[in-house]
Parts: sequence; structure tokens; C-alpha cells
Amino acid sequence: MPPSLHTTQEADVNTKETHSYLSGWLLWLCLSRLALSMIFTAYAAVLPLVRETWGLSAAKAATVQSAWHFGYLVSLFGAGLLADRFGARRTYLFASVFATVAAFAFALGSHGYLSALLLYGLAGLCSGGSYTPGLAVIAEHAPPNARGRAMGWFLGASSIGYAAELVGVGLLTAFISWRAGLLLGACAAAVGALWGWTALRGISDAVRPVGHPSRIWRGLLDTVRDSTAMACNWSYTFHCWELFVIWAWLPSYLAASGGAAGGFGKSWGIALAGFAHFLGAAGSIGGGTASDRWGRSRVILVLSCASLAGSFLFGWISAWPFLALALLGAVYNLCAIADSSIFSTALAESVPPDRLGAAYSVRSVMGFGTGIISPVVFGAALDFGRAQFGTASTLAWGLAWSTAGVGGLLGPLMILRFARLARQRQSRVGFNPHR
Repeated sequence: MPPSLHTTQEADVNTKETHSYLSGWLLWLCLSRLALSMIFTAYAAVLPLVRETWGLSAAKAATVQSAWHFGYLVSLFGAGLLADRFGARRTYLFASVFATVAAFAFALGSHGYLSALLLYGLAGLCSGGSYTPGLAVIAEHAPPNARGRAMGWFLGASSIGYAAELVGVGLLTAFISWRAGLLLGACAAAVGALWGWTALRGISDAVRPVGHPSRIWRGLLDTVRDSTAMACNWSYTFHCWELFVIWAWLPSYLAASGGAAGGFGKSWGIALAGFAHFLGAAGSIGGGTASDRWGRSRVILVLSCASLAGSFLFGWISAWPFLALALLGAVYNLCAIADSSIFSTALAESVPPDRLGAAYSVRSVMGFGTGIISPVVFGAALDFGRAQFGTASTLAWGLAWSTAGVGGLLGPLMILRFARLARQRQSRVGFNPHR
């Protein structure tokens, strides 16, 4: 069954309608996602501090972040299927409540490696419901000619949430403690749950076909057999390898640089890592908007090549002035995150609406499963480099950051394959200007 086609009339939806939805439910949904996202970077923000307190190696410390990714992967998979079965709106609202409870459990109950591993993994397990169902709500209700921009605003709000937590932890660490930063993320999750109810109280879930629950599993199988959708998902997977390394290790990298630079401390490095996420928010919005105009595949290809260049270069400039390093880290993060909203939009336009949740679930397993591995590989490379070349050597950081580039190398090839398959499909069933 081919996806629904975008007619000229849909593409020319008037500006008044577009501005109306941007200022209404989508605004509140983005604010909800912003607040719920703050717990996502909580551990990365305190990582350079708890490593010393708990006496962890880089590789062992990274496993706590990977526990989050594993829990988040499971929740994304489940949330996508639940959204297909019970509706994206309903799934988003109830999941946000569980995410709030888990965020408080992690903030108050983590007192060492094992407790942090279990509780942060639990927080990840409860947090996926604010992502996949949110994307599905936007795919169902946003006008086609502004769908990429809407996805960009939603994911841009996530980046602002990541940034706010990093900045908050940096400031609270300097004046109170790192645990206060974790509590900041938990309190924000509670606010995000309330904003989610505000956003979606006037939105109805799409009517789902009546059928046996096995229909959900059929959607999974159909997605795996869909070569066009899977090419998009594979490209997203290689994108996630790079992106999750940046999210997990950029604060520590800048904290190390800030600690070595005169006049700067680790807390400043953590706070300035937040600046990278603020800029990344602009990248998500700009990338989504650009894809509405110039095509999904073309913009993804440009951004993925730019982020690959950053992965292979960033680690070798660790001796550069601290502020210059922070600025370049922000640009690097922008290029890595800017195509996330486009991947979400491209996949939504490549599958039928009745299995969009299943398609996002498959993508989540692939992309976030990769995100479990890449931060640990980075940490192991960093440990190896320091053992071989010394803790102050640029070679250690250069080797570690290069693992992000190696893991992402096949991304551009996959997006080229997606573009070719999408063109072939459209030549058979019609024309989609957003390809």
C-alpha cells in the first residue's frame, strides 16, 4: 500500500492556517517536550563530576549512559506500537506521568555506580513516550507543506531542553551541588507532563482501523520489508552513532578543556556544552525548514557529510583555546542534530499512516540500539589512548572522537539509496515535491 500523496492543493495550504497551528497546540507540545527532555542530559552533565566521586573509568561511566539508551530504546519501540494501537495523544500523556516519577527516582536515589545504572536505565525506559508519539501527533495534524518545520520545532525544543539541563547543572554545581542539577531535570519533567495535557486537550487521536492486535506485528514486518523505509532507517542509524557520542561526551570534553585552561573550571565546560545544544535547536528548525524547500534527502546528505568532517577533526584540536573549542563544538553539534527532524519527516512520508508508529519503532531499535554502543566505544578508545599516550595527550581525544566518524561513514551512502528508491516509487505512483 503506497503512502498518501501530497496534492498541489495540500502543498499550497494558506499561510494563515500554518501560523495558526504554530501558535496553538504545537507551541505547548514543544514546551512540554523541552521540559521532559531535560532529564535526557542529566547524567552527561554530571559525568565528569561523578566519575571522580565514584571512581569510575571512562568506559564504565559510559555504561550508565548506555543503560539510559537501552531503556529509552525499549520505551520508543513500545511507545510506537502503543501509538498505533491506542492513539499517539493518549500514549504521550500517560507516558509523561511515568517519566516524571522515574526522573525523581534517579535524581534522589542514585548514590553510586549500580544505583545510577539501574535508576537511569529506568528513567530511559519511561521517557520514550514523549518522543515517538509526539512525532506521530505532528505527522497526523501538521499541514504537509510545513511538516518538516513542525518536526524541526519539536526536536529543536528537545535540544533546548538538553541545553537547559547542562547550563543548569553547570551553574548549580558551581554554587550548590550536582544533585541539585538532577533535581532540576526531575522538576522540569513534572512541568512538562502538565504542559503536555495543556497541548493535547483539544487534539483527538486519529481513527484507527479495527482489527486484531496482530495488525501491529504486521506493521513491523511490512516496515522491515519496505526497502525505501529501511534505507531511511539505516541512514538514521549511522546518524545516531555520531549524535549519541556527542551527547554523552561533549560535556566531558569541554570540562576537561575548561579545567586545563586558565580562568575556567569544569562547571564552565559543562555549562558551555549547553550552548552547543541551544545552537542545535536552531539547526533542527533550520534543517526541517530547508527540507520543506529543497528536499529531504538533499539536505540530509549535506548535513551528514558536515557532521562526519566534525567527527574526524574535533578530537585533534583539544589544545585549542577553550572558547574557540566550545564554539566549534556547538557548530559540530548543530550539523549532527539538524537532520534529525528531516529523518522523522522523511519516514512519515514514506509509509502509510496506519503503520507509522511501527515504522518509528523499527527505527528506534536500530538508531538507539546503536546509541547504546557508540558512547562505550568512545570511552574505551579514550581509556586506551590515555594508557598509551598519557592523559594530557591530544592523541587520546583524537582517537576517541574518530570512532564517531568511523561509525557514521555509511550514512551518506544510505541516504543516497533512500533518495533513489523514493524516486523510483514516486515515478510509479505520483510526484512528491519534498523528496
